[in-house]
Amino acid sequence: MAHAQNLLIQRLPPAERARFLALCEPFELMLSSELSVRGQPLSHAYFPLTGFVSLVVEVDSSPGLEVGMAGWESMIGSELLLGMAPTPWRALVQGQGSSLRIGAQVLRDQIDRNPALREVIQTSLLVRLHQQSRASACERFHMIGQRLARWLLMSQDRALTDTFHVTHEFMALMLGVRRVGVTMAAGALQQSGIIRYHRGELKVLDRTALETKACSCYAVDKLNHAQLTGLR
Repeated sequence: MAHAQNLLIQRLPPAERARFLALCEPFELMLSSELSVRGQPLSHAYFPLTGFVSLVVEVDSSPGLEVGMAGWESMIGSELLLGMAPTPWRALVQGQGSSLRIGAQVLRDQIDRNPALREVIQTSLLVRLHQQSRASACERFHMIGQRLARWLLMSQDRALTDTFHVTHEFMALMLGVRRVGVTMAAGALQQSGIIRYHRGELKVLDRTALETKACSCYAVDKLNHAQLTGLR
C-alpha cells in the first residue's frame, strides 16, 4: 500500500504542516520525466507521495550515473537550503506517482521563517550526502550483481509494492554499466527465483534472498537514515 503522505512533511508540527501544505500544489510524477536539469536553478521543490526519483550525475557526454534516490521518505530540492545555486544533478522520475511541489523561492522564504521546516530539510540534505558518498564507493568497489540487488531493494522500498516497471536499459543507466552486464545479473537473480522479469515488469519474489545478494551499502544506508532521522 502506498504512503498517502511525505515523511518530511509529516514530521512538521501540525500548525506548521498545515501552513506549509497550503503553499503546495499536487503534481503528477510521469515516468522518465525530468524534474531538474544539471546546471540550472530549480524552479520547484518536490515531495513525492507515491512516486520516486533518481538523481543522476552526468560527466561529459556520458548518459550519467545514479547517485541518489528519493521517494516518500525524502524530497527533490533539499539543496535549496543552501541557496538558489544551479543544481548539480538531473532528477529523473523512475517510478510514476504523485507528489506535492512548491516554488523554489517560496520554499527558501519558508526555510528562513520556519525553524521546524529548516530542521527537517537539513536532515534530508544530510541523509542525501551520506547516500551519495556511499554510492560513489559502491560503484567503485562492488560487483554489478550486488549493486543491482541494492538498487532493486531501494526501488521496492519507495515503490511500496513487489512489482514495478523498469527496463534493462534504465537499470544499466542507473548503475553506470553496459546493458549486457545488467542482463546477466538480472538473469542470475531470476534463475535463482528471487525476481521475475518480463517485458519491463519486475516482481520481487523473495526479498530476504535479495537482501543477501545486495552489498553492505543497502543496510548501511538504512541505518544512516534511521540514525539521522530517529525513525526506524
